[in-house]
Amino acid sequence: MPRYKALVEYDGTIYAGWQVQPNGKAVQNKIERAIEKFCGVKTRTQAAGRTDAGVHALGQVIHFDTDVDHDPFKVMQAINFHLKPNTIVIISVEKVDESFEARFSATARHYEYQIFCRRSRPVLDAKRVWHVPIELDHVKMAEAAKYFLGEHDFSTFRSKFCQAKSPIRSIDRFDVSRDGETIFINVSSRAFLHNQVRSMVGSLKAVGEGRWQPEDVKIALEAKDRKACGPVAPAHGLYLTHVDYP
Repeated sequence: MPRYKALVEYDGTIYAGWQVQPNGKAVQNKIERAIEKFCGVKTRTQAAGRTDAGVHALGQVIHFDTDVDHDPFKVMQAINFHLKPNTIVIISVEKVDESFEARFSATARHYEYQIFCRRSRPVLDAKRVWHVPIELDHVKMAEAAKYFLGEHDFSTFRSKFCQAKSPIRSIDRFDVSRDGETIFINVSSRAFLHNQVRSMVGSLKAVGEGRWQPEDVKIALEAKDRKACGPVAPAHGLYLTHVDYP
């Protein structure tokens, strides 16, 4: 039975996140239904990251097994045909060894968060950025972000619904930059806790607007208490950009 690895892009605005839902409104539901229409049997997929409702992906990675042994390009074309008109598309497909797993074989996951700073609200990107109608000090945000680097107990910055056994995570990259009216926050780790990126971004926003000082992020991190976290950033500014494998 061949195993396929696929690169997926989606606008998460109207979906209930990645993970399959009883109401069928998750990205996983749509993709598995498209595969079923193509190969004629129900097929379960596994993803590198279980993105939340409203979160987007530029480089989500999935794998699935089927009895259909076709050229990967034809598999991609067939799935994309059955995905219409969903805002989900398969960018590439390749055959992989059965030892490959989209989730457990990943060595790093990379996310980008976009904050749009302008008095007037965005129209074209309304559901793709976090609109903040005031200026944010991205230099101070970048200074504060350094406290997240390395291995820490991130209890402050994870959802109360997080099911991870340990709050310990290691952040390998946390960059804050600005291009025009948009602040880009890029974060990399082998694995993240539930709502971790959005929680960290929300606290950085508090720094950018002057309600927090950069050192307050360090204090919140060391508190290891969810109550010390700033307001959580909305889902629609977050993108899973790519996933690394050996």
